[in-house]
Amino acid sequence: MKNKIRVAVLGSTGYVGMELVKILSNHTHIDINFLGSETIHDSYLNNIDNTKEYNQLPLLKPNDSFNAEDSDYVFLSLPHAVSNKYVKKYFNKINIIDLSADFRLDNFDIYKKNYGNEHECKEHLKNFIYGLAEINREKIIGSKNIAVPGCYPTSILLPLIPLINNKLVDTKNIIIDSKSGYSGAGKKFDFNKMKSKNDYNFYNYNTNNHRHIAEIQQELNKNNLQNEVKFSFNPHVLPNFRGMFSTIYCDLNVGIKKTDIINLFHELQKLNPFLKYIDNDETLDFFSVQNSNYCKIKIFNHYSEDKIILVSAIDNLIKGAAGQAVQCFNIAENIEETESLV
Repeated sequence: MKNKIRVAVLGSTGYVGMELVKILSNHTHIDINFLGSETIHDSYLNNIDNTKEYNQLPLLKPNDSFNAEDSDYVFLSLPHAVSNKYVKKYFNKINIIDLSADFRLDNFDIYKKNYGNEHECKEHLKNFIYGLAEINREKIIGSKNIAVPGCYPTSILLPLIPLINNKLVDTKNIIIDSKSGYSGAGKKFDFNKMKSKNDYNFYNYNTNNHRHIAEIQQELNKNNLQNEVKFSFNPHVLPNFRGMFSTIYCDLNVGIKKTDIINLFHELQKLNPFLKYIDNDETLDFFSVQNSNYCKIKIFNHYSEDKIILVSAIDNLIKGAAGQAVQCFNIAENIEETESLV
């Protein structure tokens, strides 16, 4: 590839946006030629965070000053209900990789129920590929519009969809217990909720009522057309900055053994460079996935041989957002999938 691909990032000063710029700045096929921000203008990213990857990058400009004719790709690292306003301006003028929730859901009524009705181009919902790289790789190739999955769905769907596709688990009673670092709430998160004078806090929230449930449900049902997948979802916030754990409890289908699950994941990791099955003598924790684009999966014994416990771990800012976005870019452009991510 002789000419570098010109890339813009809108929302480049948020947690995910800054991670995204860091990854893109190390990409051998990319020239970052525009960095947008809603709040910080005429400054440089290295004035916010003095990291070497932020050196020699464009001056921060207002998001709405971006001209789609100047770049080949735009990454939208913007909040839901904001990103769609920019998609309306840029659709069919530039390749779009959207990291918000605005184009993940196929049905506008479901979007409206979870995110409100502030959506200016709902007619384009059908024109975005759901960018779960390991599952939708073939659909992503050559795609011009990609919606990057949420962090919770990524940690849940990557281990669950292969099991459902291969009819290894019962889909009527799946229990999902997830825990996230507080960076998932963005820079507006009030850390006073996490720390008192004496101790750190930990709590669950929006049990079986989280916005990401619709996204998880949609993608699981696509892989189990005969019946609706039924699950409960209990998310938690930890006093860690980054990282995400999802513990998933499943009933095995009749005749299925734990070794069938293990064999499947061994095969999957051969085909997917960022999917790693962890053997029982290895530790799976936040430290093992932080600052990486890996989804690591470990299996634990249940007291009953017809049940199984899966644990998946990701970095919510990278595999759950910025890293997966770049992985999708690489796939779409037929670039080595691991470029700038390892």
